[in-house]
Amino acid sequence: MARKEFAHHEAVSALVREDEGGYSAAIAVKALDGMGAPRFHKILDGQTFKTADDADDAAAQQLGRLVDVDEEGQLTWATAAN
Repeated sequence: MARKEFAHHEAVSALVREDEGGYSAAIAVKALDGMGAPRFHKILDGQTFKTADDADDAAAQQLGRLVDVDEEGQLTWATAAN
């Protein structure tokens, strides 16, 4: 699990188990004040991983591209030009 902290939120690499089997890479976002449940954002649309470790590794790699989490918990990604 990888973690990144922003002004109002923290983001961690995560995964979501799929009903059809396998796992999707995700980023879990939680307010720094500790209130509320984490919000899971599936990333890498269309990619399913066989193991939880593979999904978490992919999410951790993508977390490096995350540049911000806004006040509502939405993700902002680095563009190719950054």
